[in-house]
Formats: sequence, C-alpha cells, structure tokens
Amino acid sequence: MSVAARVASDDQPAATPARTRVRPAWRWHALVIAVALGLAFWVTQGLWAQPYDHTLAHNSGDQAFFEWVLGYGVHLLGHGGDPFFTTLMNSPLGVNLAANTSITAYALLFAPVTKLAGPQISFVTILTLNLAGSAVAWYFFLLRHLVRRPLAAAVGGLFCGFAPGFVAHANGHLNFTAGWIGPVVLWQVLRLRQPGHWLRNGAVLGVLLAVCFTIAAEALFFTALATAVFVVSWSLARVNRAEVKAAAPTVLRALAVTAVVAGGLLAYPIYMHFAGPQSFARTGFNQRHYVEDVISYLSYSDRSLAGWAGLSSSWLAPNPTEETSFLGLPMVVLAVCSLVVLWRRADAGRQATLRALAVVAAVFVVLSWGPRLHLMGAETPIMLPYAALAHLPLFNAALPVRFALVVSCVVGIVLALAVDRPGAEPAPVRISYVAAFVVALVPLFPLPVLTMSRAPEPAFIADGRWRAYVPAGGGMSALPFATNVTPDAQRWQAYTLARGGSQFRMPDGYFLGPGGRDGGGRLGAPWRRTDWLFFRAAVYGYVTAIDDADRAAARSDFAYWGIDAVFLPDQITGQNGILFRAAVETTATDLLGPPQRDGGVLVWQVQPPVGGG
Repeated sequence: MSVAARVASDDQPAATPARTRVRPAWRWHALVIAVALGLAFWVTQGLWAQPYDHTLAHNSGDQAFFEWVLGYGVHLLGHGGDPFFTTLMNSPLGVNLAANTSITAYALLFAPVTKLAGPQISFVTILTLNLAGSAVAWYFFLLRHLVRRPLAAAVGGLFCGFAPGFVAHANGHLNFTAGWIGPVVLWQVLRLRQPGHWLRNGAVLGVLLAVCFTIAAEALFFTALATAVFVVSWSLARVNRAEVKAAAPTVLRALAVTAVVAGGLLAYPIYMHFAGPQSFARTGFNQRHYVEDVISYLSYSDRSLAGWAGLSSSWLAPNPTEETSFLGLPMVVLAVCSLVVLWRRADAGRQATLRALAVVAAVFVVLSWGPRLHLMGAETPIMLPYAALAHLPLFNAALPVRFALVVSCVVGIVLALAVDRPGAEPAPVRISYVAAFVVALVPLFPLPVLTMSRAPEPAFIADGRWRAYVPAGGGMSALPFATNVTPDAQRWQAYTLARGGSQFRMPDGYFLGPGGRDGGGRLGAPWRRTDWLFFRAAVYGYVTAIDDADRAAARSDFAYWGIDAVFLPDQITGQNGILFRAAVETTATDLLGPPQRDGGVLVWQVQPPVGGG
C-alpha cells in the first residue's frame, strides 16, 4: 500500500526549489489537459458534428439506452422516483436499473445539461470528458506517485486514457470509458496509510466507492481486484514486510471506516442489484464468447492508425466495442523489454513494485482469456482459471474480455516508468529507445469512432402531440418495439423524459433483465407474439399475412403492456442503418386498421382516447 512512498523516494530528488518547478509544472499540466481534450474531441468528432442527427454506427442501441438513463435523471429530479427501479420501461414489470449500467451519478449531475440541450448533448459531453479525464487523472496520479518527469507521466497518462480498448468502448459505453475511476480510487487507497487521518481517508474512500459504483460497477470491481492483487504481491516482498507491518493498523482502521460508509450508502442499490425486483443472477452475455483471443494482444484494432492502414485484426474481437486489448506486437515487445531493463537497474524496493505490476498484468491477461483458451478465432478445449471463477458472485456478472483494460493501464504505467529512467545511456541507445516508442505508439494512434445518420425526432414527440392519445399514466410505443437493434422507441421516450411533464409507459426496451438461460439474465424482455410481427417486418422486411389469431394475440399483448397507442415515424433507425418502414406500416395497418397522421408520424389508437396526458 505504501508503494507511492517507496517509488517516490526512489525517483524524487531530496529537494527541488519551488522557484524552478512550479511554472514548468503548470505548463505541463495545461499542455496535457489540452492534448487530452483535443484527442477526446478527435475521437468523438462524428457525434459533435451532428449530435441530434448522428448515432454511433457500431452501437446505436447502447447510445439509446444511455440517452434514456440521462433523460430519466431529469425525470427523477423533477418528479421524484426510484433511481434504481422504474416501470416507465418494460411495462408492466419494470427494469432494475441497479442491475444495469445506469450511470446514476452522471444522470443526476448532468441533468441541467440534459434538460437544456437534450440527452444527445449530455451523452457526447460525458463521453468526451470521460476519455480526456481518464488521461488527465492518470497523468496526475503517475506524476504524484510513480514518476518524476512530467513527460513520463504524460506518455503514460495519455496511453491509459486512449489505449485501443478505451477507444473501442467509446462506441457507446459511458461506463467503461470512465477510466478515471482507476487512478482516482488508487490515489485515495494510497492515502489510507497516512498516520492520524484514518477516519477522514476511510470516509472519503467510502463516498468515492459509492459514487463510482453508480457509474461503472464492473470497472470498480476490476479496480478493486487489481489493487488487491498488487497489494498482496507487493506486501509479500521481504524488503517491504517491516513497512507493511507498521502501516497495517492504520490501513485496517481506515478500511473499516470505508466499509461502514460505503456499505451504508450502497445498502439499497446493492440490495436492488442482487435481490430487488427484476434482478438476475448472471450476465445476459455469453462469457465464452466475450473473451480475448491469445493473439489479440499482438494485433491492431479497427479504430487505430494501423487499422486505417489495413493491419486490423478486429475479427478476433466479439464486436467493435469489445476490442479491449489489441496493443500490437511492437507495444507488447516494448512493454516487456522495458520491464526487464527497469528490473535490472532497480533496487530491491523498486523490484517489488515492478514484480507486483507484472503479476497484475499476468493475472488479468489470463482472466481476459475467459473459461477456455481461444486461438486464432477458434475456441480450444483448454480450460482456464476463469472456468472455476465464472460461477462466483461478481465474476459471474463480468465479461472476461474487459479484464484486458487493466492490462492496458499496466502497460501505460510501465511506459511512464521507462520514459522516466535516467538518460545516462550513450546517444545511439537513447535514439534506439525513442525509435522503439515511435514504432510502438504511432500505429495505436486513435481514429474517430464511426457514426451514421439516425431517424430525426418527429414533431409528434418534440411538440408533445402524443399527449392527445395517451391518458395520464398510460402506455405508448413507437413501432417496432424497442430492442438493442431497434432503439428508436427508447430514444423517443428518453427525449420526453428530458423535457419533463407527464410521461407514458413503454413496453420492452433495451436493458438487462431476468429470463435468460438457466435463470440468468437476458437482453430485454421475453418476446411476445406481437413483438415478433413488428421485429421481422422492420429488420427483415417480412410482411406476415395477418389473420384473426394475430389480431387476438395483439389485443392480448396490448392489454398486458397497457398500451393506448402506437405510432410509426417516417424513418426507423436500426443497428446498421435505416430499417424497412413500409413493411412495418403494412403490418400495423393489417393488424389495427387505418392510421391517422399527426406530427410527422402515423398513429394507431389502440384504446379509445380518454382526455389528454
């Protein structure tokens, strides 16, 4: 736990006059912040160009979900409610938001922006600040605790913030792009050993953990696990045992305070997550599919300069959002060689730190491989440790592929330490080392995430005309119903939530809920007959010959959902572009009769209108 003191004492000179440090340090701080913001805007430029009309090309469903959560934040502040459960979506059963990536803290913090500018602006703002903030947080952490030179901290921090895995998660994940959680939590953990401040430091860490849990619980789990592996490995070194023994009482008291504070603040959300309504035991994703291939660490991602040059091996990833390693062979070689060189020149204390970093990297590489080894895109029969862990709490809700994000952070730390080492080598050696950094880093330079056009918001939603068709507390949905690949219906409700006023309930939606295989989770609600009619029409253009049995099933489904009206805009956005609107209109007309046009949409009144909403 006192690795900060150990490394700082190894690296820092005995005294540095403030007059010679302050001004250059602030220049470096400003430069790193500017570069981080510039890179973040570069990566997200497609969304900033047209935030209301563009969506992420590889993950429009997740963007719609997070926009919905941001809109729900405005609704919570204006009307009250449960931050961790709602029946506005997936009517009548509701959605357990504590068991989803509901970014509650962000939703409440950015509610003013969402109210004034819309969830679209809040989404891209948070995404941009996440990327930039992660790089800046790592920069300050490294400079404070591990390295002496600002350049070293800048190299490590910018790599951690914009490593290929985090750029991949910029395809829609406001939780996993919050890479600042790692260095901020680690910073506070290192403060636990301060004598005389165990109560304050423990309480601050408890509050911090509670906030981070509501933003990225899975990332917080990875941070806690990596910290535990590092601390255990570092503490076992003989050179550190006396220091560990001296600091243990203070640290243990602080951790007890942390447990009390975090436990009190998180008691309800943790209860909801594990035992609340619509909770589930395991993730809704296949843990044998969402894994790292052995050679993916040696390959390049699609959204990198190497990928632009045709060197991408993105087919090794489960999907474009989960290209979480893809460091490239030169970077892996550079990191390993740097670790070896640093080890050979280190004293016993520094070697303990380097050993602990290597152990963390090795553990998380193996965990990222999942239950069975994957090689060249094929699953082998070789069982791995994750097969035994997959049934344990927390591990059963995590995706193995994402453990690789910790490996990227370890690589960033090693790069910072390598840049920070004294430059006593001959000029040819220094030039070779700089060349190695260039060869390893330049191919990883991030490219902007891909975007595509999406259906514009109809006046029926924007002007509130829908209220004439839905009574207070009633239900409504766009067609087709909301799923991860047909997200528009969820978007329209998100925008009404952000504007305030009365709300309608919506069936289905893109979320994680119960009903999966063997009692685990699944994406969305179990489908009913009418779901399939409209989904096939929208996604495949398939028009079903409607009969009385279909109409009777639809009446039953509409009654179950509590739907008063459905509507169809002039365009429907799918996962990969515009969907088959004409097939949906034909299906709805055969099922419900002729529609009426209002506010740029076709409306079918399922129940007779009973006043306005």
